[in-house]
Amino acid sequence: MIHLFSYPFVQLALLAALVLAGIHSYLGFHIVSRGVIFVDISIAQAAAFGAVVGLVWGLGKHSWAAYFVSLFFTFAASGIISLARTRDDRIPQEAFIGVVYAGFSTAALLLLARHPGGTEELEEMLAGSLLTVRIHDLVSTAVLYAAVGAFHWFLRKQFFRLSADRAGAIRDGWKVGWWDFLFYASFGLVVTSSVHIAGVLLVFSLLVIPPVIALLFTQKKGVRLAVGWLVAFAGSLAGIAVSVGLNIPAGPSIIASLVVFLVLSALVKSFLSLFRAG
Repeated sequence: MIHLFSYPFVQLALLAALVLAGIHSYLGFHIVSRGVIFVDISIAQAAAFGAVVGLVWGLGKHSWAAYFVSLFFTFAASGIISLARTRDDRIPQEAFIGVVYAGFSTAALLLLARHPGGTEELEEMLAGSLLTVRIHDLVSTAVLYAAVGAFHWFLRKQFFRLSADRAGAIRDGWKVGWWDFLFYASFGLVVTSSVHIAGVLLVFSLLVIPPVIALLFTQKKGVRLAVGWLVAFAGSLAGIAVSVGLNIPAGPSIIASLVVFLVLSALVKSFLSLFRAG
């Protein structure tokens, strides 16, 4: 099994998975803390719809034109979700997030229905093509993620405050809609690039599962981030190994590994709770 990691395409896939895991587990910390779990898959689906539009228009799959079309729809979804955070508790934000997801998913299916190879494109949109990632795509994605990471570091106090105490920020007079848009727009930049490499489902899994596992064991911010990163890295490594060894798609394999980690973590947490209670 170890010798399989000597192949260049496997090494590139592993590097891509680790780069994805690093930024997504951090962003997932905020998503889980804010309680908007499905915002990531909605924005990811908007990015995927943009890719479908580019495909129908005849744009190159990996061209800058296709990327910016995808980014346009990602920003549109980010704006809708930011504005949807109303003060009226009768209309939860998750309802708008669900509508965004359903709308972009349906539109993508309709566009692909009569397109040659539509089924294959739909499968790649969901599962990604991690084992075929190209070196320049990996480098450009890593540079973008580094820039987004620097942006979040510069505004870390504001973003962490909104994730931990949104009500307090509102009482203090913060323009939370503007801060939400900045967060979701930067989030959208990451997701747009991620969907082209990893697919919608892996992006969602990397954003949600590692932070949830971390939250099972600790409430401390720094520890949660560290555990989330560790889980995301381990899940990516295990998933790539299983994918190459069994000749199955890398994205679903990583997702399955993360789900196994989540189930095992929940069992460990239950055992520890019973042990302490006893």
